[in-house]
Amino acid sequence: MDTNKQTSKVAAIVLAAGMSQRMGIPKQLMPLGDKTLLEHALANLRASDVEEIVLVLGAHAEEIEEKISTEGLKVVINTLYEQGMGTSLRAGLAAVDPAMRAAMVVLADQPFVRPSTLSQLIAYQAEHNSQITLPLYKGFRGNPVLLHRSIFPELNSLAGDVGCRTIFGGHTEDIHKMPVTDLGVLLDIDTFDDLRHLRLLSGQQEASGQDQAGENPTQTPAKAQSNDLESRPHVDQNHSELVIVGHDEVAQMLGHLARVLGFVTTFVDPLLSLEDLPEADRVLHALDFSQIPGEPRFVVVASRGLCDEEAIHEALATNAAYVGLLANRKRAAEVMNSLRQQGLEQEKLDQVRAPAGLPINAETPEEIALSILAQVVAARNAAKKSTTNPASEG
Repeated sequence: MDTNKQTSKVAAIVLAAGMSQRMGIPKQLMPLGDKTLLEHALANLRASDVEEIVLVLGAHAEEIEEKISTEGLKVVINTLYEQGMGTSLRAGLAAVDPAMRAAMVVLADQPFVRPSTLSQLIAYQAEHNSQITLPLYKGFRGNPVLLHRSIFPELNSLAGDVGCRTIFGGHTEDIHKMPVTDLGVLLDIDTFDDLRHLRLLSGQQEASGQDQAGENPTQTPAKAQSNDLESRPHVDQNHSELVIVGHDEVAQMLGHLARVLGFVTTFVDPLLSLEDLPEADRVLHALDFSQIPGEPRFVVVASRGLCDEEAIHEALATNAAYVGLLANRKRAAEVMNSLRQQGLEQEKLDQVRAPAGLPINAETPEEIALSILAQVVAARNAAKKSTTNPASEG
């Protein structure tokens, strides 16, 4: 056995108990190249410095055990899997060897995380003794998450369909974000479209001979290796700049309405391109607003938890006339509290509209986008008025 494995004292808990309701068949067994998704995830762990692997199964447990090799694994059956991810976390933690100092929570539908990235997380946590360690790709939070044993009791109290990120708000100072160059920490598979796209990437890279022993054969899409900023030709720099962090239905509708109202729209997303986002004038693949030409005067954070705090920090560091967070009231309060615990001044926090949008009882993506954009337009008009008539401020 590798010496690093023997001394790492880190276990991996692989969460593979889900019902795969969105795909209709066991997602864990979907083929990608010559392995299933779950086999890719397990192979990456076996090639890393992880000392112990706990595989948590639930739905389709018998079928999965028949089709994959469980050699060297601790297999745990979570009979309460229908109650959500929290039960799988508890089941996995209960099986971790008491000698382990930390546990890495791994998602079975993330087959692209490189073994070297997993080992780097382990080494980083050992050096810094952090309670929570997670990978950060170009400013975006990824998986897996590495948890020190000291917070296991909190995880054991989780219930329902919640993950370990639920406890992040109470450990702001103890969260360490390790920058990585591995896009795999962001890539998971939730739909057949995701699978088709990643199969294509797999085939392209195998054909080009990029597969390397000990690393994931489907590593990083070519577009992620290029410049971080994509821009359409002839973008009018004189128009107001609206920056949208995220790409869900509300974000896309925001982009559509914003262009109608004369904004230049820049979407911030690590994976999508201009081809994917017809509403975008630009797409920025890193959470670094300094790469946007001019000043990002208006910012809407619609990342749905992927990088809410990081994006708000970035927006407040600019001369933004508007910063809004797309979230429900509970989530907005959690984000603002987290930023407060990180030492952000209340004066700065008061600049954030959280949740964003005018109170018009919006329900559909179109209505929500309209409520937010109405606030943005009001901020734009106020900024124009103060610029053209500074005396009016007095």
